[in-house]
Amino acid sequence: MQILPSGRDRLELAPFRGVRYAPERVSGLAEVTSPPYDVIFRDSEAQLMAADPHNVVRLILPRPVPGHPGEEYQDAADSLRTWLDEGILITDAEPALYAYEQRSADAVVQRGLIGALRLLPPEAGVVLPHENVAPGPVAGRLALMEATQANLEPIFLLYDGSAAGSPGVTARIIAGAIRAVPLVDADADDGLRHRLWAITDPADLAAIATDLASRQALIADGHHRYAAYRQLQARCGGPGPWDHGLALLVDSTCYPPHIGAIHRVIPGLDVQHAAKLAAGAFEVRPLPPDEAPKAAVGLAGTAYILAGDQQAYLLLDPDQHQVRAAMPPGTSAEWQALPAAILQQLLITKLWDLADDDTTVHVVHHDAAAAVRAAGEADGTAVLCSPMSPADVYAVAARGEKVPRKSTSFAPKPRTGLVLRTFAQG
Repeated sequence: MQILPSGRDRLELAPFRGVRYAPERVSGLAEVTSPPYDVIFRDSEAQLMAADPHNVVRLILPRPVPGHPGEEYQDAADSLRTWLDEGILITDAEPALYAYEQRSADAVVQRGLIGALRLLPPEAGVVLPHENVAPGPVAGRLALMEATQANLEPIFLLYDGSAAGSPGVTARIIAGAIRAVPLVDADADDGLRHRLWAITDPADLAAIATDLASRQALIADGHHRYAAYRQLQARCGGPGPWDHGLALLVDSTCYPPHIGAIHRVIPGLDVQHAAKLAAGAFEVRPLPPDEAPKAAVGLAGTAYILAGDQQAYLLLDPDQHQVRAAMPPGTSAEWQALPAAILQQLLITKLWDLADDDTTVHVVHHDAAAAVRAAGEADGTAVLCSPMSPADVYAVAARGEKVPRKSTSFAPKPRTGLVLRTFAQG
């Protein structure tokens, strides 16, 4: 990521009056927070709802109302308004940026700032997306924001804090802020301790603004929410709270990102038939099915594991002539060499003759064993993949290209429900 020329639009993370759970009104802060909406499976959603009647999952994943499409978003808005009226959620007295720390049992995993990201047109080159989005999830997030008039969970951005400008300034301010008693302190079921502090000192806020102004940020997680932010901004027109969106900004120099694999599940695709079709372009080797999840950990480069009901196969060495023929025109040679592109364009689209969309191809973040189980339950095929490298992600974004959908899963993701942003409070 680069430093932007002076005089251009700037990276801006503005203070806002955060909305947080009142600890004394809920069973525990861990019990009312959740992972991001798009990594919550149905069984874990039920567990989160059972943990506390005010768990934030009731807002971010409201249950559809049979026969009344879209009414679930109004239900989420009603719940948010009720929780505010009843003091379940409280609004901080003054605008702040929020220092956010995620810590394991023995080490700090990640620190960053949560604030209101100024939304700029793509041509400004300030915020770089690296992933394409699907219309359905964007429309759903947009409908939820319009109904609730709120940003309920932050997107996740990375920037290079070592580049020219004021290296280390923001990190030093965060280090000073966390000496105080945290506003939020929760040990969640993700194995991490999540803590939050408010930064309100005008001098500190001004120093952070100066430090960030010339920098460029990469969207690590939250492309659909970011697209929904921009659609809402365009729909609302004139200046307003929709000109900003809730975001976590992390210095990737201090906290290098970890990217996990995203596996695919294709319901109804018999794994033996899938392997037979794949043999038209790949070397196919049988694998003991019980070894598939473990073997997935060692995957690297253009290699995939197909696993299903009592059968598994390793796919290697795709035919390069067929790879090139399968690629969309106008894509770079570097993009065409991405394992995620070969998976999407050659294996799924050409050899299997399937549409790579949310209906046909499901995704499972990180957990290969869960993907294999899901494939078995759906009489289908799991495609276990290797993770994408950070260098490849940055290179794709810098060229102005997008990786195929659901190719990256940056971690650790911010916990949802630690702090919310309502439009009424900026």
